[in-house]
Amino acid sequence: MQVHIPDPAYTTSERARANFRLAFRIALGAVAVMWAVLLLDRMLALDLTRAGVRPREIAGLAGIALAPLLHGGFEHLVANSLPLIVLGTGMLYLYPGAALKVLPAVYAGPGVAVWLLGKSGTVHAGASGLVYGLFTYILVSGLIRLDRRAIAASLLVCFLYGTLVWGVLPIRPGTSWETHLAAALIGVVLAVAFRHCDIPPRKRYSWEEEEDAAEGNAGEDEPRT
Repeated sequence: MQVHIPDPAYTTSERARANFRLAFRIALGAVAVMWAVLLLDRMLALDLTRAGVRPREIAGLAGIALAPLLHGGFEHLVANSLPLIVLGTGMLYLYPGAALKVLPAVYAGPGVAVWLLGKSGTVHAGASGLVYGLFTYILVSGLIRLDRRAIAASLLVCFLYGTLVWGVLPIRPGTSWETHLAAALIGVVLAVAFRHCDIPPRKRYSWEEEEDAAEGNAGEDEPRT
């Protein structure tokens, strides 16, 4: 098994750097929206967390779209902010093609699962589903791809946020472990499904180019009929 090294001309190009900056700005902007929502909620005493996901309640369906934007307090949002920026930037930069499908899935998918299967009488809100979905996608992608960038990203998120795995277990009162578990499973499934997407150009060594040239010359020497 050979780990593929991305072409430095691709990974260090100005376009690649511009893509990274764009990915960071998008992730930062998404977190800024969540902060704006929380500040508005606190200033106007709106108690917006009531609009979160309420399992099997018609009124709770809106929470599928709204819950990731809502947080119960500053501590909750602070805990999600940095992981969202790091993981969101990594997802958008490393996997821009898959991100168009993965982000909507990990945004709304956990809410759908919780609405269908969650405990009745509870309200689920917060962006932790996004965190868990992105974390598992990046982690699993690095485990199943032969791409050095993917492997490096997987090791980094494992080092930074490896303790997130405990959040999928019902061991901490007041934590929506159902959302965490659903998002993590969605991330794993999508990482496997899109394992052939967003493959960067592979670095080619001089001996490979020489072999290709030799094969080309040999083909030209073959008699034509």
